[in-house]
Amino acid sequence: MHWLLEPFQYEFVQRAFLAGALAAVTCALIGTWVVIRGLTFMGDALAHGVLPGIAVAFLLGVDVTIGAFVSALVMVVGINAVNRNARLANDTGIGLLFVGMLALGVVLISRTRSFTGDLTSFLFGSVLGARPGDIALQAVAAAVTLVLVVALHRMFLAVSFNADKAAALGLRPRLAHVVMLALVAVAIVASFRTVGTLLVFGLLVAPPATAALVARRVPAMMALACAIGVASVGIGLIVTYHFDTAAGATMAATAVGIFFVVLTVREVVDRLHARQPLPER
Repeated sequence: MHWLLEPFQYEFVQRAFLAGALAAVTCALIGTWVVIRGLTFMGDALAHGVLPGIAVAFLLGVDVTIGAFVSALVMVVGINAVNRNARLANDTGIGLLFVGMLALGVVLISRTRSFTGDLTSFLFGSVLGARPGDIALQAVAAAVTLVLVVALHRMFLAVSFNADKAAALGLRPRLAHVVMLALVAVAIVASFRTVGTLLVFGLLVAPPATAALVARRVPAMMALACAIGVASVGIGLIVTYHFDTAAGATMAATAVGIFFVVLTVREVVDRLHARQPLPER
């Protein structure tokens, strides 16, 4: 037990756990809808699409969180504009903006040699260096996400399973889709300082995907996804402390690892049930 609790005697690890846990909850709440609607590619695109905004903000000496938010907003508006005005599949607009924004970010970074060191923390996070301001931002993002997810639950549920029926019921599926994208952007922007833009995707998808293997109702999926996300953060920090690994990557890898463990256990259980003979009448 001492081996497990030893890392948390340090204040910086406590701050890291709090920041990571809030990031995990924020990502799990909206990530549940991302998994249900099959929008994982969109989540990945948004996670990479904030890079140009971060680079521009860094060059201008502005808070990179503002740059990330503006970049994410451009992605959300652009994805909806392409999907609405072009007769193309939904993932076409996502793919085009994904590549375009990522390429722009790389071009900006390549022109700024002094940006390389800071880029590492933006891509992979610096959860062990979490500051009170980062925790406060993450707490606000978690609260806003929770309120909107609860308030718009019926709208999100309807558009996730039948957009035409949602429109017939006056639930405005397009608005629901935009709000959902905006919440994904909020989760990514608020979390990139903690786990990085490349690894936030792990917390956005892995815990909800794991919960989907076990739970059947959306509220249960969300609650279980939050628990798995927080557990991934805690386990990741313990592993980082004892084995000197990268904290953000370890947390994301833990979340993905839990998914495959649960998937394997479920497959074994399903096969055992399939082999059981039917009761005689």
